[in-house]
Amino acid sequence: MTLAVHIRQHGGPEVLELVNTAVGSPGPGEVHIRHHAIGLNFIDCYHRSGLYPLQLPAGIGMEGAGVVLALGAGVQHLQVGERVAYASTPPGSYCEERIMPARCVCRLPDGISFETGAAMMLKGLTAQYLLLKTRPVEGLQAGDAVLFHAAAGGVGLIACQWARALGLQLIATAGSDEKCQLALAHGAAHAINYRREDFAARVREITAGQGVKVVYDSVGKDTWEKSLDCLRPFGLMASFGNASGPVPPFAPALLGARGSLYVTRQTLFTHIATRAATQAMADALFAVVQSGAVQIRIDQRYPLAEVQQAHRDLEARRTTGSSILML
Repeated sequence: MTLAVHIRQHGGPEVLELVNTAVGSPGPGEVHIRHHAIGLNFIDCYHRSGLYPLQLPAGIGMEGAGVVLALGAGVQHLQVGERVAYASTPPGSYCEERIMPARCVCRLPDGISFETGAAMMLKGLTAQYLLLKTRPVEGLQAGDAVLFHAAAGGVGLIACQWARALGLQLIATAGSDEKCQLALAHGAAHAINYRREDFAARVREITAGQGVKVVYDSVGKDTWEKSLDCLRPFGLMASFGNASGPVPPFAPALLGARGSLYVTRQTLFTHIATRAATQAMADALFAVVQSGAVQIRIDQRYPLAEVQQAHRDLEARRTTGSSILML
């Protein structure tokens, strides 16, 4: 038996229940992991609330780090006793132990701690596919300006550092002066407090009226319209989250009127759909972290039993950097 967080219905943080559940043995292509730390992500709130509905009852959580206890038939890239980390479907990482698909589980380099591994996989792989794979039709070169919303969060602070390493001028937005300073300290070229300034007007000012090549937006409804106004002709609106709610339907002609813009809705799990793709992206993430160019900031640690409070803090935007559950 293992302690795990389950939901029996969609709703607020109060639906998160700590229960005892059987673990079982790994089947073909599966791995049995004992967690040492678990990552918290906004997608967990979407699963819990029903914005991304799950078949209930369900486990929750997409990211973790721990040790391999057993392997199912056919798993060749891992060994029992190895330190590992992952970002993976199906949800279920909020637990002491779990059986899960081995495809997205990667060996954790010796120089990276369990806490860092749990905090960096989903967020770091997201920053990786955004900056390196989700690019405008005209490409990105050193010196180009990009806009990144919610830049003081876990994904954002990784993206600020990685963008600096790539030579990009990342313009950050955040909801307080303190969060703006945090983004600047982690490599953002400029930071805008969207509660005090019109971020679209400020972006135009920073870029001398040209606009940015890409907007990376995990906020959704509240930032969508003005984000389009930040783009230069042929620019790319890259949506990857809905923290303020889903973007409402819009007419495609809107994109033409604003400069023949492109729009994409990205998800990490398309990018890590194969074992080879997952390992290649993880290798790039591990390398940039081990080089020191990107440091994983963990600002909140919660015992597993305090998962409800963790979700309240995430949704109230009281967190900065990465958050983890401790065992």
